[in-house]
Amino acid sequence: MPDDHLTQCSLCTKRVCSSEHTEEALENCPMITSKDVLDSALANYDDPELLEFARQASIQEAECHGQSPLGKTMIHPRVEETYLFAKKMGYKKLGLAFCMGLSNEAKTLTEILQNKGFEVVSVCCKCGAVDKSEIGLKPEDKISKSDKFEAMCNPIAQAKLLNDANTDFNILIGLCVGHDALFLKHVEQLTTVMIVKDRVTGHNPAAVLYAKGPYYRRLYQKEA
Repeated sequence: MPDDHLTQCSLCTKRVCSSEHTEEALENCPMITSKDVLDSALANYDDPELLEFARQASIQEAECHGQSPLGKTMIHPRVEETYLFAKKMGYKKLGLAFCMGLSNEAKTLTEILQNKGFEVVSVCCKCGAVDKSEIGLKPEDKISKSDKFEAMCNPIAQAKLLNDANTDFNILIGLCVGHDALFLKHVEQLTTVMIVKDRVTGHNPAAVLYAKGPYYRRLYQKEA
């Protein structure tokens, strides 16, 4: 039995949250069903550090996606937006947690950030050289389909190494689905995502959402 009050903002037809007309919200809008949760969330901004982070993020939003006083559209690529935000926050040491498959991208980003005056600490996903058998994988579960050594991705180690380095802010580059979640669960500092791995679409997973034609028709078929 579906829950009629389940929050489903992605299917909303009103979107009154972007206006002052909240009285027009649908019945399952969290502004109606979960007002206590929203009030609790707002109280978090009483923390001066979080408040400043949120303030600067909103300023960054206006500067990178709005218009200048002369009417010129100001659009920055995410790489530039990230280091501009880090400068706004006064960060000095940035952490990179990256997939070995995106080593070139991580190296290029490191060079860019260093040229902008940041100290960069970077940790590869295979750090620790732990065989996948240590987490219960059988030979047939490995990419090689053999009992040969195959290093597991180690996102918890990546997080702990960046925690130990006392980074100011972290950047995630191409960790696999699941590995990224483990990293975010164990990292202490706030983290932004630079690249989401998707080799099929050139690391642009949104491409699938724009292609409802025959190429990705299987994604839109209901399962029994």
